Amino acid sequence: MDRQFVVREQQRLLKELNSFLEIPSVSTLPDHAGDCRRAAGWLMDQFRHLGFPVVQLLEGDGHPIVWAESPEVPGAPTLLCYGHYDVQPPDPLDEWVSPPFTPTVRNGQLFARGAIDDKGQVFCLLKAYEATRDANGRPPINIRFIIEGEEECGGHVITELLRRERKRTKVDAVVVADMGYYAKGWPAVYTALRGMCYVELHVRTLQRDLHSGTYGGVAPNAIETLIRMITDVKGANGKIKMSRLYSRVKPPSEAELADWASLPFDEAEFLSHEVTGKALTGIEGKTVFERTWALPTLEIHGIRGGFTGEGAKTVIPAAAVAKLSMRLVPGIKLSAARKMMQAAFAKVAPSYADWEIKFLHGGEPVQVDVKAPAFATLDRAFLEVVGRKCVAVRAGGSIPIVPELGLSGAPVLLTGIGLPDDGLHSPNEKLDLSQLWEGINVFGRFFEMMGEKR
Repeated sequence: MDRQFVVREQQRLLKELNSFLEIPSVSTLPDHAGDCRRAAGWLMDQFRHLGFPVVQLLEGDGHPIVWAESPEVPGAPTLLCYGHYDVQPPDPLDEWVSPPFTPTVRNGQLFARGAIDDKGQVFCLLKAYEATRDANGRPPINIRFIIEGEEECGGHVITELLRRERKRTKVDAVVVADMGYYAKGWPAVYTALRGMCYVELHVRTLQRDLHSGTYGGVAPNAIETLIRMITDVKGANGKIKMSRLYSRVKPPSEAELADWASLPFDEAEFLSHEVTGKALTGIEGKTVFERTWALPTLEIHGIRGGFTGEGAKTVIPAAAVAKLSMRLVPGIKLSAARKMMQAAFAKVAPSYADWEIKFLHGGEPVQVDVKAPAFATLDRAFLEVVGRKCVAVRAGGSIPIVPELGLSGAPVLLTGIGLPDDGLHSPNEKLDLSQLWEGINVFGRFFEMMGEKR
């Protein structure tokens, strides 16, 4: 590996990354479909420039996938690298210090939507590949890239592709660099991800909005009904009132709990720097790690209904909608979660309300066995570059495609260069540039070390 690559090329690399981040590839908003294609095109240009003989745009019923294959290295292992070029909506815009699609460096940190989730991490893998090519442009191992455009909106193009063409996952290992360090200087590999069940709860109590003076006190309010239904299902103590929900949970092992207890953790700092609130909530008697990594959750993401414009309008809303998600843990399958959610709201819904749950998207929870040799190789790469091996932790988030990436039995390495305060999905999302430069060296060494296994 060219050890001076990052130092020598830093300004060029930053300029290239900025051009990627400037593309507003928001997959969930139809108006940005063209921008998603532009982001895919940007990646294809990169792969061609790096000498990939196979670069394909794989179409489906949604945003396309970019597939690339490096020059063949006979006898060397094959690695599949996954990432996504789509990003979350940038709202609320007025909370951004600098515009979300105008990448800006402040104090060694690059602020932009997608900086860490996941464009910056995709870029890190791309440049690690570039840094490891020999004088003839050949890498130390066979590398495949699969970069999708629907991770943030729950699309099915990549799922359908991998189930239809399973051979694409027939590799020696899969790297998913969509995660982060446990803490600064503490690289991590993830043993579990929570799954997701994302729905809309629709409630109607009247045929039309009514005057709150004339009918207030007798007419059922749709927003109030919606809220009462939700709070009847999730109590103030954080417990979700769904039949047999917690009995399905596969709890962490005693060894896993002991490992978590040994991690450096300051609850007050976690509250002030990451949560940015005044108090932590959730199930009493459970640690922060158990609540965020090993237990299911039910969250409200938004409520729509009634009048929300400037000024006053005195109406009793006839209809209301809430966007809700459950995070699922090992032991709770997506199909079971959908049934439990339906049954729980049916139990608390008043007779005067018409209601329905519309399923939007979801994914299964994931557990990963980290005993495969590739994990030890990743440890060696981090130890050499960072000075510390990976700590084994879980993540509260979801990456729905992970089960499909391991369809052919390859170990899936969940890792990355993010930091806990990077602000994923939030205003002022950032990438610590020192993490990027470090990450290029880490993954470059990982590619080389994997190549030594011939």
